[in-house]
Amino acid sequence: MSPDVTERAEQIVAELAANAALHGRVQGRDFRLALTLDTTTGTLRIAVTDAKGGQLPVVTTDSATDGETGRGLLMVGALADRWGTEPHPPGGKTVWAEVCHRSS
Repeated sequence: MSPDVTERAEQIVAELAANAALHGRVQGRDFRLALTLDTTTGTLRIAVTDAKGGQLPVVTTDSATDGETGRGLLMVGALADRWGTEPHPPGGKTVWAEVCHRSS
């Protein structure tokens, strides 16, 4: 795997895991992290599943905010080639991102 993919993936994993721990936490339940590499396409899929399906991630668009938090999904969007969410029955959600090798 190229350093480009690895570096972007590290940042995405950190952000999605932090979001799951902070915003998707349900007492007694953990979040799940899955990394899947498609060797045919060179695409790494990062998926973080948590227990709060009713609380979908929100991308902050207010760049004037001086807070220290709230911009993580903007970073995910900038680093990932694609990202999104999907329900994870019975009551959770998965936030996923895909990182592909970028040619220079």
